[in-house]
Amino acid sequence: MESWNRPARNVLEYIEHSAEVFPSNLAFRDDKTQVTYAELLRQVKKLGYRIAEKVSGMPRPIVVFMEKSVECLVSFFGIAASGNFYVCMDTQMAPERIRKILDSLQPAAILGRAIQNEEIFSDYAVLDYDELLAAETEEERQKECLQKIRKNMIDADPLYILYTSGSTGIPKGSVISHRSVIDYAEWVSRTFQFDETTVFGSQTPFYFSMSVLDIFTAIRNGAALQIIPKKLFSFPVKLLEYMRETRVNAIYWVPSALSIVADWRALDYVELPNLRTVLFAGEVMPTRQLNVWRSHLPKARYANLFGPTEITDIGLYYILDREFSDEEPIPIGIPCENIDAFAVTEEGKLIGEDETGELYFRGSFVGRGYYNSPEKTREVFVQNPLHESYPDPVYCTGDLVKLNERGEYLYQGRKDFQIKHMGYRIELGEIEHAAGSFQKLDRAACIYRPEKEQIVLIYQGTAEKQEILAYLKDLIPVYMMPEEMVSVTAMPLNANGKIDRKLLQEQYGEKERKG
Repeated sequence: MESWNRPARNVLEYIEHSAEVFPSNLAFRDDKTQVTYAELLRQVKKLGYRIAEKVSGMPRPIVVFMEKSVECLVSFFGIAASGNFYVCMDTQMAPERIRKILDSLQPAAILGRAIQNEEIFSDYAVLDYDELLAAETEEERQKECLQKIRKNMIDADPLYILYTSGSTGIPKGSVISHRSVIDYAEWVSRTFQFDETTVFGSQTPFYFSMSVLDIFTAIRNGAALQIIPKKLFSFPVKLLEYMRETRVNAIYWVPSALSIVADWRALDYVELPNLRTVLFAGEVMPTRQLNVWRSHLPKARYANLFGPTEITDIGLYYILDREFSDEEPIPIGIPCENIDAFAVTEEGKLIGEDETGELYFRGSFVGRGYYNSPEKTREVFVQNPLHESYPDPVYCTGDLVKLNERGEYLYQGRKDFQIKHMGYRIELGEIEHAAGSFQKLDRAACIYRPEKEQIVLIYQGTAEKQEILAYLKDLIPVYMMPEEMVSVTAMPLNANGKIDRKLLQEQYGEKERKG
């Protein structure tokens, strides 16, 4: 690829560059639609101009209410071209949660295709994607309008808001700027050597921060983003066949999706000669299932990525450079370029080797805070706890980590997953990892019943309870052994494809299981 050798202020510069250098390269494709970079740029400009006619003045949030699709992606960039910022919303979300987000957001408009939820959106302007693109546009006026908008934009302007769950039941909207996304896409491209030949197989929803890597690294490099139909993740063999047919050669998936393929032994039946990069994040990757992938695709590059929505996507990474037994945890690694990651003990000191502390991030990936929520912002976007010499904002993750002898961070679980049991501080994630390494278990998750002081292991697999206890006895101390075990036919997953811990806590956490 013709090298990207100038500083970018706006992510639209990526599309403009790729449309100039690779006009006929496929940009985005789903089962119904595909668009080249030349077509993408044309549609983005037109959509941006039509939106700007409706929403002008200070940058405002615009909700994108669409199924995961090419049109959804075009909408993101059209909104950016209009000088506003987008908010991708899950179309299957409960109406009450949609209302909470809208109340917090107060968007300038809702952009969709034949939107049916008139009651929910009755207080807002609704823009129809197809009508906007179908409208006649005078080229010169469009050009003048978009140039004026761009001239007034800076890299610190918001690009998007992604909503995450809030402990009080009020969703939190993380504001991420053009600069954060640009620096992230630059780091990803250099680190994993993505270029115009890359075909990303998109698994995660666009309202989930992991999608940021696929989307923006693709446009930065003139690469392709292939949207994989969600239904295929229930049929692992068909999933791999689809990937082979569409020549997907890079994936960034949640571990649950990778584990389904491993557990169903789909790689025994379908070869993936094109796949060269396998990235994962979002939850702990079970080493046993990862080893299945590595045994079938030994030449692929594997990396564990770690970070929250509030820092764009990722702040730590580990490229697998050695073998791991099924019982060993995979490190979450070292800080990304231009990101500082550090962990602090309860006494406020930096952790040493084999000490546990809470993880903080600082650097250009860190977001601007939560939209219309100054109190929540102040709770976690805080002054660097190591000094008070000058304003030095950092993001406090609530994640617990420790350092190994190689200087790599190891994930120890969420601070709010840490329990005190029988006088010991225990990370439920450590129990989960030990159980997940057992060959007869496909999935494992732990919850705690504080009123009963019981650790509960919920598992999916063929093992008997006594077998599990016998296996765990050699891996974890007695005080960490589960007091109860619950077998489920299928582990519940949330909309992002991760284990739904909230549902498990509701079903099994408050009282002993009936029946």
